[in-house]
Amino acid sequence: MLATPTEDPVLPAGHAAEPKWDGFRALVGCWADGHVQIRSRSGGDLTAAFPEIAIAAAGLPAGTALDGEFVIWEHDRLAFERLQQRLHRRGSTAARAAAQWPAHYVAFDLLRLDAVDLTATAYRDRRAALEALFANHGLQAPWALCPATTDPRQTAEWLSWTAVGMEGLVFKRLDQTYRPGWRGWRKYRSRHSTEALIGAVTGTLSAPVTALLGRLDAGGQLQYVGRTTVLHTAARQALGARLRDGHADHPWTGWSFSAGWGSQDQLDVRLADPVIVAEVAVDVSLDSAGRWRHPVRLLRVRTDLAASDVPPLGTDKG
Repeated sequence: MLATPTEDPVLPAGHAAEPKWDGFRALVGCWADGHVQIRSRSGGDLTAAFPEIAIAAAGLPAGTALDGEFVIWEHDRLAFERLQQRLHRRGSTAARAAAQWPAHYVAFDLLRLDAVDLTATAYRDRRAALEALFANHGLQAPWALCPATTDPRQTAEWLSWTAVGMEGLVFKRLDQTYRPGWRGWRKYRSRHSTEALIGAVTGTLSAPVTALLGRLDAGGQLQYVGRTTVLHTAARQALGARLRDGHADHPWTGWSFSAGWGSQDQLDVRLADPVIVAEVAVDVSLDSAGRWRHPVRLLRVRTDLAASDVPPLGTDKG
């Protein structure tokens, strides 16, 4: 089951809220014959990539299927890039990765128990069964029970967990059944505004399509931190009137830029003199280098700020 975005962080009536994890969605099943299988959202088999979860899943009651997310903690923060590095490992390399970067499985739904399909039952009943599963079988690490609440005060507190990489909230109607592939849940992604320098654009300098953003590292070098979503007309006009060609010694000369986090496709970019400050709306999903994993939204050009006013690289890592 999937979620559709919402801009409203308020818990709707008749709904429960859960924290939105910066993790990797997966189904974990221990079938009636004891066979364990871990499947990604796209259907890929992850069983061999996460041997510590597969071993733990063998101890679940036969005929159990869970929906949840893998998470890895590193330096007191969720580290999505460590999950990415583990996805394609198998055999001894997967075992070594499990020892170095152990994963937890945060379960937020119970789809099958004792070979009985629960997807046609209401969320409140599936949630009660999931809590009973954890309590009755004493499930501990690498298992984790995802918190859930109907208290708006608790959801407000969860929104303060962004420093550890918590992405926001997921809202689920209490009487809702589980329908695979249906976007019946709602997800709110926490965002805040901050500043970055525009170091390049896609499109042309006079008519940019997206902006590539940078921040200065501790040595004063401009490092790439992310890219905006497609610019709206007013933003294109505002930038097009101010952007100037990047000079010969532009710090990104000769660099290539990925079309997306984890993508092999490269962007066709035009380097710009990195003096324009942009105010952008960002979420909390960062990689280990302090780059935003998801495209950010340009709010406005800050003509009142200089490059020295832009927060340095790593400021948003919490």
